[in-house]
Amino acid sequence: MSSRTLPLLFINLGGEMLYILDQRLRAQNIPADKARKVMNDIITTMFNKKFLEELFKPQELYSKKALRTVFDRLAHASIMRLNQASMDKLYDLMTMAFKYQVLLCPRPKDILLVSFNHMDAIKEFVKDTPCILSQVDETYQQIIEMYTPLLSGEFQLIRQTLLIFFQDMHIRVSIFLKDKVQNSNGRFVLPTSGPVPYGTQTPGLIRMFSCNGEESSRLQFNNGGNYAAALCEGSCELFGDRVTKLGTNMYSVCRPVETHMSGTLKNSAQHTKVNTAPNPLAKEELNLLAKLMGGLEVQKPPGNLDSNFRVNLFATDEEEEEALMSRPDELSYGFINIQATKDQTANAELAKIMGEFSEPRASRDQPPSASSKGDDLLAMMDGL
Repeated sequence: MSSRTLPLLFINLGGEMLYILDQRLRAQNIPADKARKVMNDIITTMFNKKFLEELFKPQELYSKKALRTVFDRLAHASIMRLNQASMDKLYDLMTMAFKYQVLLCPRPKDILLVSFNHMDAIKEFVKDTPCILSQVDETYQQIIEMYTPLLSGEFQLIRQTLLIFFQDMHIRVSIFLKDKVQNSNGRFVLPTSGPVPYGTQTPGLIRMFSCNGEESSRLQFNNGGNYAAALCEGSCELFGDRVTKLGTNMYSVCRPVETHMSGTLKNSAQHTKVNTAPNPLAKEELNLLAKLMGGLEVQKPPGNLDSNFRVNLFATDEEEEEALMSRPDELSYGFINIQATKDQTANAELAKIMGEFSEPRASRDQPPSASSKGDDLLAMMDGL
């Protein structure tokens, strides 16, 4: 397991989340000023300096539930609200998109190029907001300093760590199914054609060498695909051609995106319950999460409750309710409560979190409604 995986996982999943939200905000005809505020607030929170300081410290990945909690809070960092079913769908789309990108990377190091594609898109979202743009540029420099010196073996370890994290996720996504890159069981179809990794030759030739190191003969064979040599290597600089399209916005062409549980996941409760069983490291994981999230500063939008709005990732409210009811319990992250009454240090840290993540006063004074389900994100740590 690599201790350098978490920043790349967070940035790539965050980039996919912004792609999806941008597409949904446009599809629902949310006013441009509100949509821009949502994107700016989320990106400001994502690239908060204190948060990134904790994020870039070498550390092991924690559970899917803990990571989901971070993105729940991040998605609700502005005036936008998501119901639980829409948040489930958002997280499923994010994780499956990045899993596909990791699988398709020709070289382990290309994960860094995927990350830069996401960073380039995030930078484009805030190009007209200099203060946020400077936060993003600082993160570019941190990524360059941490990852460009790494050797191929270290990138391979990062790739393996990511694939282990994603290995039990087989959510079917309509875009992938229509493009025939995903099977009906939720597993991806890897291509047997296209460019080979940079610095390697196309398969189809075996060369024999003598004991003196001189080439003695050649044997050609059918490689079973249509491979091509990579023309150039992607740039890992602040500005440059990344070459790969992995990590760019696949929602730029507007088309509906649906997610479905694969039959394997629905019928294999025992398999999925592994992730929801009590974890002996839960206390350490919770402390780490509290410390991470203590660095986040969620913007509290001024004004009243009317400024808030709900985004639905489904075509209709009925579809959203149906998705919530049909989602297997084993795959539901549920709602969690932090109990920290014994440790004064933990209490102080969690009190800081509660202060930074509290909702606008107008929201707190209103009774809960259907449109505000899931708003109390502090309730999301109860099952660890």
